[in-house]
Amino acid sequence: MRLPALVLLLAAALLRTEAALPARSFQIDFERDCFRKDGAPFRYVSGSVHYARVPRPAWRDRLLRLYMAGLNAVQVYVPWNYHEPQPGVYDFTGERDVEAFLDLAAELGLLVILRPGPYICAEWEMGGLPAWLLWKADIILRSSDPDSNVTEAFGAQRHIEPRGPLVNSEYYVGWLDYWGGPHASTSATLVAQGLTDMLQLGANVNMYMFHGGTNFAYWSGADFKGQYKPVTTSYDYDAPLSEAGDPTEKLFAIRTVISKFQPLPVGPMPPPTPKYAYGWVTLHKYADLLDVLDVLSPSGPIQSEFPLIFEAVKQAHGFMLYRTQLPHDILASAMLSAPPHSICDRGYVMLQKEYQGTLERDGQTELHVKGKAGDTLDVLLENMGRISFGANFSDFKGLLGNLSLDSRPLSKWLIYPLAIDAAIQQGWPHAALPKSSCRGRAGPAFYTGTFETPGIAWDTFVKFPGWSKVSLCRVRRGMRVESMAQSYFHLPGPAVDKWLQSGPVLAPSRTSANPLCAWLDTVCWLPQQHHGAGARGGTPQPLPALP
Repeated sequence: MRLPALVLLLAAALLRTEAALPARSFQIDFERDCFRKDGAPFRYVSGSVHYARVPRPAWRDRLLRLYMAGLNAVQVYVPWNYHEPQPGVYDFTGERDVEAFLDLAAELGLLVILRPGPYICAEWEMGGLPAWLLWKADIILRSSDPDSNVTEAFGAQRHIEPRGPLVNSEYYVGWLDYWGGPHASTSATLVAQGLTDMLQLGANVNMYMFHGGTNFAYWSGADFKGQYKPVTTSYDYDAPLSEAGDPTEKLFAIRTVISKFQPLPVGPMPPPTPKYAYGWVTLHKYADLLDVLDVLSPSGPIQSEFPLIFEAVKQAHGFMLYRTQLPHDILASAMLSAPPHSICDRGYVMLQKEYQGTLERDGQTELHVKGKAGDTLDVLLENMGRISFGANFSDFKGLLGNLSLDSRPLSKWLIYPLAIDAAIQQGWPHAALPKSSCRGRAGPAFYTGTFETPGIAWDTFVKFPGWSKVSLCRVRRGMRVESMAQSYFHLPGPAVDKWLQSGPVLAPSRTSANPLCAWLDTVCWLPQQHHGAGARGGTPQPLPALP
């Protein structure tokens, strides 16, 4: 008979506990020019980390390092196109589980500054807007308000709001890299001094990026600064945490600055993750791309009098093949040419399945060919990422204009949208080599290689010495590397075995003589070397490694 009384006592105790909890609040104190959190003055020192650029098994590691550096918040973008790849089709699972990322931040004691789309920029494919918006050919993007003057904008703000907290939402502690350019580098001393100056003023600061990570698959965007400038696979950003998640000199300089203004968490900074040198991996040609179109484009080609762009056939990313035939004999070489800026973004030309050369968006747009009437002309078009910022930046992909032979337009095209990722997810390639492959042929081809892990899959860096362009296709993701721009990329350990198994390597242009190899090692080239055009050698930068 005492049970009801006990229940009442417990209920009363719970009510008293709930009443004792302080009310949660976040306010702006205009009199003291600060924020107030739960009634007390508050300042955030934050860093940007994008879950879409970090493998899910590494989320905790990256956020823990941010917390141990003395930061109390993490700034997070939510890319619209990452979560709605097709109209009305949503994905918040696995690597896209943003709720799990936010829960993890809360578990570690970090506040979150959430920056959802629809537009984010962030050097991300199309600034986070989904490519399917371009299915409407006459769409005008980001056009409701012209780019404004910063001084005038802040002047207008202070006219209406003369008081309030100082905020720097994007304090650039590094910068991004473009294909073919040098690695961006920002002085740790200057970054630390700038942070000191802002914290002395009582400002709230977010560091962009605190950890950049990697542009996996086809998610890297591009800038337009007089010409098209695609962003590299690496989004290292010269950030305090490197692309591999390791603390840098810049991180410890920032940590020292923060310690002068607020207490640091108790405990040491976690050490760099161990790396493993797997050594050389021999790559064997599996198939020429032109011999497996039935697998990569199972629905067959689309017939069109003139070329169609990616968006016209609802191809968002990756590659499409354009095929036609020479209309007449060309005994002496003829000029194959494209209108200016109509190659979006890179076209690999084959005649009778032999590689002829490459056409580029803001580079070479013509080359000489010769052959017989009826010879097959193929152009493999690569989408290298859509422009991520600017007003009305509709960046359509593919052949935006027709190709001509000695100024005579070509016609009767067959267009193959290539679903390479889908083929791999369905178990391709198989064990047996296609009989139709020609091992000695130059041009786009798939290569396979295998290696064993020593029980545990550790972090490593992958290089393709002597290769001109590589797209590494894996079971769950895809990544591309170009030797003249970025001769290595980082593979995080928790998924090395998954990311490399069964994955063919696509080498769309000239390749070195057999044996073809990739090198998996614990070191990467110094930034000025691995991004510099034409750089081949250099002193390796050692990273912590397993014996």
